[in-house]
Amino acid sequence: MALTTTIEDVTTDLVRMRYLFVNLYLWEGADGWVLIDAGLQGSADDIVRAAEERFGAGTAPRAIVLTHGHFDHVGAFPELFERWDVPVYAHLLEMPHLTGQADYPPPDPRVGKGAMALLSLAYPNKANDFGNRVQPLPEDGSVPHMPGWRWIHAPGHTAGQVALFREEDRLLIAGDAFVTVQQESLYKVATQKEEVHGPPAYFTPDWAAARRSVEALAALRPAIAATGHGR
Repeated sequence: MALTTTIEDVTTDLVRMRYLFVNLYLWEGADGWVLIDAGLQGSADDIVRAAEERFGAGTAPRAIVLTHGHFDHVGAFPELFERWDVPVYAHLLEMPHLTGQADYPPPDPRVGKGAMALLSLAYPNKANDFGNRVQPLPEDGSVPHMPGWRWIHAPGHTAGQVALFREEDRLLIAGDAFVTVQQESLYKVATQKEEVHGPPAYFTPDWAAARRSVEALAALRPAIAATGHGR
């Protein structure tokens, strides 16, 4: 595994993989496993290696579920598609950014103090086109191939961001609705200083919606929060 990558168990069935400054997750169920988000560009080999070490050589997920489509959550595409022929699910409002129809709003480096905020000027915001491989999440709130879980619309950071929640043990996969590191600060990202923090400010265009999303997720009283950035 590359020095840029760390892996740890969140629960017995959820693994956190951190690649540089972003997390992705591997969830194992009775009928296979699901990848949640797809990290940064350059992470595909590490993702495949982590999956094979955990689930066996040649393993492929049943599906890939995206909390949202920012560059640091879809970066292993399209390389992963060369290894795995699997469907990708995202919220309907996220689909234009994943099918080449609409760019994300550009980052705003003036929001949130820190070197990571300043570096956001270089972060891509262009739409990706993953074609018909990407499908909208079911309207009934279920998560494909993840029984016991439901998705929750959590806009603000993006219009179609979702979180995933399991009532049984109140486990929340929050995406970037909130994070557990001050993502704008290079020092805090490097040290992974743990603190509950709002979404990455430089890429959050709708703060009123972001606040409502945090309030809605807090009302679930999660026991564990697995976030897009931070421990």
